[in-house]
Amino acid sequence: METIRTRPLGRSGLEVSMIGMGCWAIGGKCKVNGEWSGWGPVDDAESIRALQRAFELGVNFYDTADAYGCGHSEQLIADALGSHRDEIVIATKVGNTFIEKTKECTGRSGDPDYIRQACEASLRRLNTDRIDLYQFHVGNYEMEKAGEARDTFEELVAQGKVKHFGWSTDDPERAAFFAESPHCVAIQQGFNLFGGNPETLAVCERENLASILRGPLAKGLLTGKFTKDSTPPNDVRSDWDLKAGAQAKQLDVLDTLRGILTADGRTLTQAALGWLWARSPNMIPIPGFKTVDQVEENVGACRYGPLSPKQMTEIETLLGKSRL
Repeated sequence: METIRTRPLGRSGLEVSMIGMGCWAIGGKCKVNGEWSGWGPVDDAESIRALQRAFELGVNFYDTADAYGCGHSEQLIADALGSHRDEIVIATKVGNTFIEKTKECTGRSGDPDYIRQACEASLRRLNTDRIDLYQFHVGNYEMEKAGEARDTFEELVAQGKVKHFGWSTDDPERAAFFAESPHCVAIQQGFNLFGGNPETLAVCERENLASILRGPLAKGLLTGKFTKDSTPPNDVRSDWDLKAGAQAKQLDVLDTLRGILTADGRTLTQAALGWLWARSPNMIPIPGFKTVDQVEENVGACRYGPLSPKQMTEIETLLGKSRL
């Protein structure tokens, strides 16, 4: 196992690799409202090789959810990395309900009994006796009921089944509410070069929480592999409008920034991750992957680290002009 730089997982006392592995895509498809949804075809053998390659390269942080592949992503992590359980930090989530056998997503729940039941199921699939970071997966859950959910997470900590917990939400009020609890150490939010909620990030910085970043590569748009002439993938990105919609405008922004991002030899992917590391010391991006090559590309960003202050200033100037 190689060594790469680490960042604190908020106030947990744990150090995790500066990049984590986002394990949604490798879970495969699930049915949502009767239609199959996911990130396209997956190969379990390749997923296992990719997880093991990430570990070889020094990654010790793996983010999944019970609903990813209706339990399948959790099982893959156990299969690939079970022999290294004490060397890795596993983050999973609860709140989206599903039928594991038929791979059907059925709704959402923050009911205490459901959280307890789902925790036991995740422990079984992960083949472990504890979850390092257990995250509430319902980002807009009703505030009037959030207290009992938060109390249930604390109960699971007291029982030793969970070490720390957090909330996957972009809302600063919800983030601050969970932050009041002593074992809340992280907020997962959407953030990338194209946008994010600075107010939620500010909660993380003020409360010493990790800001775990989903979508750090904007679902692949920041990798440079798409152009306005590309056909949107037949997966969760099928509704993209690359010719005239929001994604087309983002491609224009990326073209404007390309020279600055790649000036020191990084790929666009690696520069997008470097921008996040420079944006805040609390940020831990968790890009998705389906192949060994993607893992190597993502982890390769760690060799470069954060973008330089000069690059950040130049980017902010150009981004400011693009918003006019």
